[in-house]
Amino acid sequence: MSSILTNDTSLDPVLREIAEKVYAGTRINNQDAEYLFEKASLSFVGSLANYIREKKHGDNTYFNRNFHIEPTNICLYTCSFCSYSRLIKKRSEGWEYTLEDIMDIVKSYDDKPVTEVHIVGGVLPQYDVTFYASLFSEIKKHRPELHVKALTPVEYHYIFKKDKISYEEGMLLMKNAGLDSMPGGGAEIFHPEIRDQIAGGKCSGEQWLRIHEIWHELGGRSNATMLYGHIESYFHRVDHLDKLRQLQDKTGGFQTFIPLKFRNQDNQMSHLPEVSHVEDLKNYAISRIYLDNFDHIKAYWPMIGREMAQLSLSFGVDDIDGTIDDTTKIYSMAGSEEQNPALSTEELVQMIRRVGRKAIERDTLYNVVQDYTDVVFEEDNLYKGYVSLPVV
Repeated sequence: MSSILTNDTSLDPVLREIAEKVYAGTRINNQDAEYLFEKASLSFVGSLANYIREKKHGDNTYFNRNFHIEPTNICLYTCSFCSYSRLIKKRSEGWEYTLEDIMDIVKSYDDKPVTEVHIVGGVLPQYDVTFYASLFSEIKKHRPELHVKALTPVEYHYIFKKDKISYEEGMLLMKNAGLDSMPGGGAEIFHPEIRDQIAGGKCSGEQWLRIHEIWHELGGRSNATMLYGHIESYFHRVDHLDKLRQLQDKTGGFQTFIPLKFRNQDNQMSHLPEVSHVEDLKNYAISRIYLDNFDHIKAYWPMIGREMAQLSLSFGVDDIDGTIDDTTKIYSMAGSEEQNPALSTEELVQMIRRVGRKAIERDTLYNVVQDYTDVVFEEDNLYKGYVSLPVV
């Protein structure tokens, strides 16, 4: 494949030079990334991204068995892209779970082979350091092996500031209470030119990065996201990726990058059109090309839909998240493709196999739980003797 791109005499010489860097394992720079966004075809970036994806992972495509809990959708902040949260003055439209409510949800999964609970939600004063430390501790007492992936720097920044403790003190306290890893949310776009317009009031890009850095210094792992397809430019996207790559060079603590598509249903930015599926795939591909020090690129299938998630596996993506066997509302309320985001393990495996990839169930830290390559499902309502189909 490398010779096809680099030996094409009709190819833009700048694009040829970028391709040569990729095949040589040389890092592309910010100017290269912006040029790819502006000038490269989808097939070009897809070829490069798939080369990297297969070099790193072959056909392996990862997923896990997880469930999400959102303690509240009431929030002090008023992010203009958010369709999920309700302001304090509309409190009656939302929900506010107690610690006991949340533990009841956790216990409802006692007979299920889930490996992770993912906890994020709105920001309210009662959800403070004591609340979350107690929650993490209770989860670990009840089910010690369940991986607790919880809260973004937006929440941590607020609760640490409220309790007048440093980020360092706060993250150590959370770790000792039972926090296992951090999700990637709240990153949005780091550049203040955009962040101040769409997410003013909550933690800055620098504070988001610092909290992750401290967590990495404590030996923790975390993910990272970017909200794209609204008022940002390609420059802002690349600047965001650059800051992530720099921190990863420093700490090595990030596992996965997840691009999140802006959805325009029922929010203050509903007047903006959503970007095309071509732009979605291009964004996945360039993220894979640029973030050479990130092991994984994830497509969050409830956000973009099952078919697009399948397509993304040829554009640099090697992870499609998990079974999401829960009542996740954050993206369905914003107009995501999947309004009932839950798939059985068998359905996820089938999704992956249908595009010629290998389904690998992982835990949160990417330890292999089960390789489904040779698994044949024989129970009622499950496919039997499934044979992988060609890539489509």
